[in-house]
Amino acid sequence: MASLMELKEIFRSADAVCFDVDSTVIREEGIDELAKFCGVGDAVAEMTRRAMGGTVTFKAALTARLGLIRPSYEQVQKLISDNPPQLTPGIRELVSRLHQRGVQVFLVSGGFQSIVEHVALQLNIPTANVFANRLKFYFNGEYAGFDETQLTAESGGKGKVIAHLKEQFRFKKVVMIGDGATDMEACPPGDCFIGFGGNVVRKQVKEKAKWYITHFDELLKELEER
Repeated sequence: MASLMELKEIFRSADAVCFDVDSTVIREEGIDELAKFCGVGDAVAEMTRRAMGGTVTFKAALTARLGLIRPSYEQVQKLISDNPPQLTPGIRELVSRLHQRGVQVFLVSGGFQSIVEHVALQLNIPTANVFANRLKFYFNGEYAGFDETQLTAESGGKGKVIAHLKEQFRFKKVVMIGDGATDMEACPPGDCFIGFGGNVVRKQVKEKAKWYITHFDELLKELEER
């Protein structure tokens, strides 16, 4: 098992950095915000807590939550325009610095493609570098389920995305940064996991992560030291 010093060296020399989005890159949990917007906030927030604690499979939790919300295409678009996701302090500077160093940055999320692409746009991350779940709608805009073939729809999906990136781009060192159990489980195949508690602290992650931060400035400082 790598020491903290070794993890820091992996981060400083990484080819690619993958960020979770909900409660990491942005301050909110996108699915909870959508649930509130659609009037079923409390019931869905409880399901999210169970899912993030790692006690139910991700796909089962996603299916159940979306079955309660049943968001229409119009509701999703209105949520983004009326309540756009709030970036976590320091993320814009960190992504910009990684880009300057020639590091590829990816957003790997169990959230929804339409919301995550909006976030990517703000951070100058190409939409091709977004891996998230796709909602499906009928021709009249009503909810029709989600694309279960996406890697991020599965438990362990984030690890599958990292394995795919390593195979496709021949990355030697890939870092995963996130707040939840699904992010921690992505290493391996990820080479370094950095737990993030700047928006919400997940007890399991805080206890088990060898490297745990509460502000992105801590990672900026690591990059400046080299």
